[in-house]
Amino acid sequence: MDDIAKKNLLYDFYGELLTKHQRQIYEDAVYNDCSLSELAEEYQISRQGVHDLLKRCDRILEDYEDKLKLVERFNLVKKKALSIEQLSDDEKIKKLAREIIKEL
Repeated sequence: MDDIAKKNLLYDFYGELLTKHQRQIYEDAVYNDCSLSELAEEYQISRQGVHDLLKRCDRILEDYEDKLKLVERFNLVKKKALSIEQLSDDEKIKKLAREIIKEL
């Protein structure tokens, strides 16, 4: 999984556990692709402060995943549902597998 996709998944699962300030800056950096300079100016902190906050957020999100393994379980269930869909000859089972995949 590439770094951006991993960050997005970690944030989707654990982002609400960050502070509001951390979420705002992290979303602007990851989703809105703002530079450190843009974020520093917007939030009136130094570029180094923005950099440190983003690294801290990455570490916090990774720590949650290390403890809870929600992203790992999500990927495992998705992979199994895809396998069920591909291996089954029964259209009802295929449809159910596709529904599970959509809900994930």
